[in-house]
Amino acid sequence: MSKTLADVLVHVDQTLDHDRLASLTGVLAALNGVAKAEGHDAKPHLVIVTYDPVKLNSKDILAAVKAQGVSAELIGL
Repeated sequence: MSKTLADVLVHVDQTLDHDRLASLTGVLAALNGVAKAEGHDAKPHLVIVTYDPVKLNSKDILAAVKAQGVSAELIGL
């Protein structure tokens, strides 16, 4: 990982239950270049992803979310 990490907030259109949210964050955390992906039951529409912009970009993260059958948009930080 590079020394400079970026954050992006993913707004999920659906209300995900705990298991679905955990599955989604697990998929994102497994992406090469993602340092951390977090979602919380109190705000099931939001997932924050910390990533290495040298290895992937926010569009790659959004594509991974959508590949899980979830409608979402990016909110930059």
